[in-house]
Amino acid sequence: MDVIIQVRSRGVITLPANIREKHCIRAGDTFRLVDLDSVSVLSAMVTMVPELARKIEPAHLEAGLNIDNLLHSLRKQRQRYSQDKYGDANNPENKASA
Repeated sequence: MDVIIQVRSRGVITLPANIREKHCIRAGDTFRLVDLDSVSVLSAMVTMVPELARKIEPAHLEAGLNIDNLLHSLRKQRQRYSQDKYGDANNPENKASA
């Protein structure tokens, strides 16, 4: 496909609608511009956190989870991890009596 685009003031370019639709490009998406001397390559940078959040959100909503549930579970997992890794030495109650 051969498309002509124009650089506007402040270096702004507009990608044609058919290109944006074909590649699912949305406002706010981030790209890397690679300069290969006489050729420039525009490559989408997919950040993992927003992509994972989009995938996880329907599942946690369907399960009826909210941020309080998730934080509570995280604290419990941290406690279990700490207990498994460090035993009672990491328990604040045991440190006070030692």
